[in-house]
Amino acid sequence: QVQLVESGGGSVQSGGSLRLSCEVSGYADCMGWFRQLSGQEREGVALIAPSNITRYAASVIGRFTISRDDTKNTMSLKMNNLKLEDTATFYCAADTRVGFQTTSAGAPVAHDYTNWGQGTQVTVSS
Repeated sequence: QVQLVESGGGSVQSGGSLRLSCEVSGYADCMGWFRQLSGQEREGVALIAPSNITRYAASVIGRFTISRDDTKNTMSLKMNNLKLEDTATFYCAADTRVGFQTTSAGAPVAHDYTNWGQGTQVTVSS
């Protein structure tokens, strides 16, 4: 069982930046960030596998950067040039299974992960 705790959400103006962090307790192979609006499906944002293999949703390429520090048991998502449509609750996710899946567009898929954090709100305003 992997325990995950997100932090770093908040409110920012369009064009601003935020950094989300996820504390990871337990071994995790692939980890990812997802976001969700109320009443909508959870959307994959980025994933990072061991050896720092990364994948991103097309909408965040060039703006978001995922990273992990296994010595500190943390994962981060640096978000630059935030847009109104980035407003959502962001979740970190992890799984112990080796390997990962993505959508045809390269985004992580929620059913690939069995461990989830509680979520942190990101609100982007004009």
